Amino acid sequence: MFKLLWNIYKKQIKKHMILKVGWKGEEVKALQAKLGLVADGNFGPGTEKAIKEWQTKNGLTADGIIGPSSLEKLGLGASPAVIKEDVVIPKGGPINLEKLKGHIPEAVIVQIPTVMEKFQINTPLRLAHFLAQCGHESGGFKATQENLNYSADGLKKIFPKYFPGNIAESYARNPEKIASKVYGGRMGNGGEETKEGYKFRGRGYIQLTGKENYTSFAKSIGEDTVANPDLVATKYALASAGWFFSKNGLNAIADKGADDATVTSVTKRVNGGTIGLPDRIKHFKEYYHLLA
Repeated sequence: MFKLLWNIYKKQIKKHMILKVGWKGEEVKALQAKLGLVADGNFGPGTEKAIKEWQTKNGLTADGIIGPSSLEKLGLGASPAVIKEDVVIPKGGPINLEKLKGHIPEAVIVQIPTVMEKFQINTPLRLAHFLAQCGHESGGFKATQENLNYSADGLKKIFPKYFPGNIAESYARNPEKIASKVYGGRMGNGGEETKEGYKFRGRGYIQLTGKENYTSFAKSIGEDTVANPDLVATKYALASAGWFFSKNGLNAIADKGADDATVTSVTKRVNGGTIGLPDRIKHFKEYYHLLA
């Protein structure tokens, strides 16, 4: 019986990246059997408690959710870096990521399940808000680091506080100097002369910026993005955005609804203002229509 259930589970896991409270069925039975529980197929509080205990013992985040990291620890060979999954199962039901194909690069889609699990971006509403912000900030998931190649006029317009008078002329078209001045002495960065403002410039799909944020993100993922900041652009573009989204309370804001006012509230937290709001609203409506 166990072997049969286990084979079913391994087949189903190719479709479903996340198991959590509220799920019922053969997949849950197989999981319960694997963990030595009564295999009734009902993922309730008892199963969640047992999973949290197992996760704690195995050095995982004890959230009671069986996702990519837990699957890998169980020896299923389900590495989130290589699995191309189509369906994620949050508490409220399945989210079909297959529908995003043609709208978001597939290289991004395959990262979504891991980010959903780790940062609780786990409802169609949250995910649509998240992807809308990422899509706008990255120019359609194309840019993974901040473009700081400003002209003198551009500097005066975008950063008037830092470039009064004619000072902008000596910084124009020099991204290293620009970032070192604009970001130096804040967000955990050393002064302009240290060039840490440039080292920890915006990277990722929601522009992770500043040494403090790089340090906190490094602790979250267990990899040193302070010593290797380019990893945020090359390996963790989506994960860093997910970390920012979660850390700044954007899941709770996203839960307020699918109206333009909510997109505006999310945008203000991400952008500090409402730059590009119409495009963000357009992206949100597109993704929410696909996911809801």
